[in-house]
Amino acid sequence: MNHFFFISFCLGIGAASGFLGGLLGIGGGVVIVPALIILLDVMAFLPAEEVTAVAVATSLSCVLFTSLSAAVTQMRAGMVDWVIVQRWAPFLIVGSYLAGWIATALPLVAFRGFIGLFLLFVAFVMLTSWKPGPHHRGPGRLSSALLGVGGGVVSGIAGIGGGNVVVPTLIYFNTPVHRATATSSTLGVPIALAGCLGYVSVGYGKDLGSGMIGYIYLPGFLTIMAAAVALAPFGVWVAHRVKAQPLRRIFGILLVLVSTRMLYTATSVSP
Repeated sequence: MNHFFFISFCLGIGAASGFLGGLLGIGGGVVIVPALIILLDVMAFLPAEEVTAVAVATSLSCVLFTSLSAAVTQMRAGMVDWVIVQRWAPFLIVGSYLAGWIATALPLVAFRGFIGLFLLFVAFVMLTSWKPGPHHRGPGRLSSALLGVGGGVVSGIAGIGGGNVVVPTLIYFNTPVHRATATSSTLGVPIALAGCLGYVSVGYGKDLGSGMIGYIYLPGFLTIMAAAVALAPFGVWVAHRVKAQPLRRIFGILLVLVSTRMLYTATSVSP
């Protein structure tokens, strides 16, 4: 029964992340990480202090393949800003790889609290129509390095491919939104790959049970990916037929509820 429940729940997580990703253009990690944390908390087959890292690492492994699919599409469309990719990618990779080591060294309350606050930020973006000032221009090399490392660390700790960090940053510097999204999808591949390698490295040799590669839980990854790939095209199909803004706001409200629960669980964990 537990096995059936786990597979069913992961299929639901994958379906939701794929559909919402196609519908709203959001990174699947925003859905996968909090849902997996809830599921793993309930299943209780992992040490409580390892649940968050497993959820984040498994999410990054899923995001790697969804980002790759999106990136290929954007490259074919000629929408990627390769100057930004070349300037930011090395620093995003460094930050994302280090994230696994940083996250697992944090107290659990700080790790989950960070994810909860990040989800609140994404909710704010979804619920508002914020636009940058016209005077903002692209960052220089030093600023790109700092933003890249910082963005990689945030993405790796939160378990996302970087879209919810990179896109608002590029839009802040007045990159057209479609080009920002395309460039972010391309950058999401090295971000997720480096993040996965970081969590595999830091989890190597730990006895976390069967089905684990470092902190990545393979049964969860495979099940979520199968459902996400199946539902993403349907999300895209619906997106072309409905207005996105009301749906973004509904999802933003849902994220407020999820982030509130995440912050609650962060304050409730035993020291």
